[in-house]
Amino acid sequence: MIRTDLEEMESSILSEYAVLSKNSLGRDVKETECDIRTVFQRDRDRILHSKSFRRLKDKTQVFLSPKGDHYRTRLTHTLEVSQNARTIAKALRLNEDLVEAISLGHDLGHTPFGHAGERALNEVCKLGFKHNEQSVRIVERIEKDGRGLNLTKEVRDGILNHQTALMPATLEGKVVRLSDKIAYINHDIDDAIRGQVIKEEDIPVQCRQILGKTTRERINTMIHDIVINSSQKNDICMSERVLDAMKTLRNYLFKNVYTDPIAKGQEGKAKELVKNLFLYYNENPDEMSQLYNELIRQGEEQERVVCDYIAGMTDQFAIHKYNELFIPKSWSVVE
Repeated sequence: MIRTDLEEMESSILSEYAVLSKNSLGRDVKETECDIRTVFQRDRDRILHSKSFRRLKDKTQVFLSPKGDHYRTRLTHTLEVSQNARTIAKALRLNEDLVEAISLGHDLGHTPFGHAGERALNEVCKLGFKHNEQSVRIVERIEKDGRGLNLTKEVRDGILNHQTALMPATLEGKVVRLSDKIAYINHDIDDAIRGQVIKEEDIPVQCRQILGKTTRERINTMIHDIVINSSQKNDICMSERVLDAMKTLRNYLFKNVYTDPIAKGQEGKAKELVKNLFLYYNENPDEMSQLYNELIRQGEEQERVVCDYIAGMTDQFAIHKYNELFIPKSWSVVE
């Protein structure tokens, strides 16, 4: 059987610290194993073919409604995270399939309008809202018409704990956690330069000296540093010098890009849009699609389900629903 051959190959090739597919903690609902793919390959494929993954292409990364075709979306961010993580995992002989599955699933729960939408739901919903928790909820409860994807525990752990304040249980999850930061720090700089928010020479000199003077050089430095400092260790780490430079660069972005009026000038409007949608559907839950009403009938808290519905929207669908619900038809622009 091909799957068992692949599992034996993992045992002979992968690091002693890697998660072997045959040793997975498994799924909540037991299934017949695939004869070709390992459990983590199946998880990757399930995420890749999910509706939530496809919708990422029309969700904001940083720039709301950017004027140009080359700005990142939530989908392209996800693909860049995956590529960074797979490069590191291969170099460290970790389980590349597990890394890829976590990478592709880590942002499935993101709202329309990026972190502005996330903050809006967190402020208006008494239950709170965090995109990493929503990503897990999607794969456990929302996808497949409420049946979920039945992913392995290792993949769900990596998705849940990919944020800075959290720590995954596996080295593969830790790789994704750092790869996420490498991706967004560097592509947000690239997009900010393209959007004329900053110039390359505005980046702190210390960061440019240590990490490099181009996106390519900085990504290369960070990935090499992780591989060198994590080799033969039961941990994923960076040198203090490179880690400090990366943190400085991240802080620079928060001060000069993530709050910049050009990049984020429409965020207030986006937040109000999301909040109004939440309030409307919380008062009129029957107007949500059938899946979400079925979740309420099954005992799920209504506010959580309303968050499910809104978080699943793309930017354009959220705008469409807002216009449909709140803007008089007579005000529509006639072309």
